[in-house]
Amino acid sequence: MSKKQKKNVQSKFNKNKIIGIGVIVTIATIIAHFGMNSMIPVNGTVPIFAAPGNTYIKAVHSSQTGYVFASQSLTSGKKSVAGSHINPTIRLTKGELESIHLINEDKDTGSKHNINIDEFNVHSRDLGYFEAQTITFIVDKSGSFQYYCTIHPEMNGTITIE
Repeated sequence: MSKKQKKNVQSKFNKNKIIGIGVIVTIATIIAHFGMNSMIPVNGTVPIFAAPGNTYIKAVHSSQTGYVFASQSLTSGKKSVAGSHINPTIRLTKGELESIHLINEDKDTGSKHNINIDEFNVHSRDLGYFEAQTITFIVDKSGSFQYYCTIHPEMNGTITIE
């Protein structure tokens, strides 16, 4: 290789360009790692590239009902939230991917709340007032299962899977 060719190669790949490329590759790798991990359901081991169903639950308190989970009445296809709006029964279909969205709307007491479904490894953190958390899981069992709050045991409901 002639001196001129070596100089052209060196000018294309100087130290700063190599460091810049290395930084960009590192950042892209970190983003890809966390992006892939965010697609792994709490009771799964591999990423799932599908849109989950969505169930919205509010943690609330009122002087009439005390501490309860509340939900809007939903009916869409095979999924529904039935019964009372207080500690509702959630109906799901086995084999689907589901996201539970919990929001703490307990402005009366400002208490923390969480949601747990032991059979599906669903355990939220303790949420302060107006905090929310989404937990995605695979509906891989049939039957009726309890969901509950560990802070307020009277907050509970049923998930029925067919």
